[in-house]
Amino acid sequence: MESSAEKLSCDVVVVGAGPSGMSAAALLAARGLSVVVLERRMGTSNEPKAISLDDESLRIYQQAGIAEDVLAIIVPGTGTRYYDSNNEPLFQAKAAVPYRLGYPFKNPFAQPDLERVLAAGLVRNERVSLRFGFEVIAVDQDADSARVTAVGAGGPLTVDARFVLGADGGRSAVRELLGIAMTGRSYRDVWLVVDTLEDPHTERYGMHHGDPIRPHVIVPGLSGRCRYEFLLFPGEGEAGGAPDFGLIQRLVAPYRRITAEQVERAVNYRFNAVNADRWRAGRVFLLGDAAHMMPPFAGQGLNSGIRDAGNLAWKIAEVVNGKAPDAVLDSYESERKPHAQATIGLSVRLGSVVMTTSARAAAHRDAAARCALDTPDGRAFFEEMRYRPLARYRTGLVINNPATEDPAISGALELVGTAPGQPLVFDTASRRPRRLDDVLGTDWAILGVDVEPGGWNLVRRLSELTEAARWQVTLSDSLPRPVDNAGVLLDLDGGLYREFEPFRGCFVLLRPDRFIAAVWRPEDTPTIISAVTSWRTRISNPADLRPAPEPQLIR
Repeated sequence: MESSAEKLSCDVVVVGAGPSGMSAAALLAARGLSVVVLERRMGTSNEPKAISLDDESLRIYQQAGIAEDVLAIIVPGTGTRYYDSNNEPLFQAKAAVPYRLGYPFKNPFAQPDLERVLAAGLVRNERVSLRFGFEVIAVDQDADSARVTAVGAGGPLTVDARFVLGADGGRSAVRELLGIAMTGRSYRDVWLVVDTLEDPHTERYGMHHGDPIRPHVIVPGLSGRCRYEFLLFPGEGEAGGAPDFGLIQRLVAPYRRITAEQVERAVNYRFNAVNADRWRAGRVFLLGDAAHMMPPFAGQGLNSGIRDAGNLAWKIAEVVNGKAPDAVLDSYESERKPHAQATIGLSVRLGSVVMTTSARAAAHRDAAARCALDTPDGRAFFEEMRYRPLARYRTGLVINNPATEDPAISGALELVGTAPGQPLVFDTASRRPRRLDDVLGTDWAILGVDVEPGGWNLVRRLSELTEAARWQVTLSDSLPRPVDNAGVLLDLDGGLYREFEPFRGCFVLLRPDRFIAAVWRPEDTPTIISAVTSWRTRISNPADLRPAPEPQLIR
């Protein structure tokens, strides 16, 4: 049997061709790695599960070179409108600064459309082999490599790789094979989720109705699609059971008339709020629903999986290409897991508060919200979604404690571990306006924000160590002379000033995923170099770096 098995070798094998897995594959391939994707289904899913794609995810797709393709299948969204107990508008949560990350804020879409776009991109990519109809039955590893064994209609398949990504959903075979448990709970409430066609809603925002008589959610989509979610009461349906069409008709009746042919998908669903106990086991990593699951009320389930891919892909690429030691991969769990847990908590709280069935609790909620909305801070808290956990990494590949504690830059130091916005800038290299990430490229970058010319000599060694591009950022209406071959970024619409004003007089080290790794005064550069050195692998001869192979068929 072993001799007749089809064999592949690659840099990374991804198990699961859902959005998280295919996003990771696209990001890895964009960085030059060879990838095999295994999916037990015979094709992409036709079930419209996730329905909200945020600006952070679109920025990650920009790194993979597919953002423009994804934009074609979304509704450019404007946030979420919350309604009170009487189904009257209470407030609308939206971006504090529209288009801050270079994309619309919160965008309805249909998951089948996204999966088709992602799959088409992978099929076009010569570095990727996308294999449907293969069920993974074993994952083995040693100190140097991993092997995934799968079975398909044509027989067994083995894939040898440097690393394995388990992105195979909530019932992850990879997680089960590794013996990794999940901590959290499954909720008793059952929700009816209905995806409809030819719907009259045209709003560019989701609607959360906090009616204690029947809490429900409405999210209009593209081309007449619309998602309805209704809390079910005892006797109306069981989780996993087939929803009654008569019940569907009755629940959507306040909003539309519907026929059976206009129901694209209907399911009775029970939500989970769980987090895997470990996200890494040697050469195997979990991401997406395989690593965490959450109620849908914050619209962050799929987006969290894409963030996982964005955090992990560049680190694996650096390790495979010999630029970083294996130890940097431990930062994936230490950075992403706490934020995923905080997002799970937010989803649970939103569900319990916004979707309560207690008339008394709902009345208290509405009164408290209105009271807060009467104040500037309270209005900002709700309307700018300041209750949403900020993705900030306090451990991992970040430097939170520079050598000198300078009170003058304390605000800047608080931003270490966060991602700045992506303004439109004019760079003196291309001589045209571009998004910031397009200018910086996909590798490390050092930005000097109104730094004196003498400071640039100090960061030359850091630039060599990280292979970082260097850019001068000016916060005045002037065009500084280039210093030490660093490019110059100019503000066009106030966005560059807004994002980098806190860093005036400092250097900023941006990671490939565009999170801030460090902020420091020029004189503290030796301390930063010392800390960053542990993140890099010293290569005496660049020819020693193994080029990333294409997926190879071995017989």
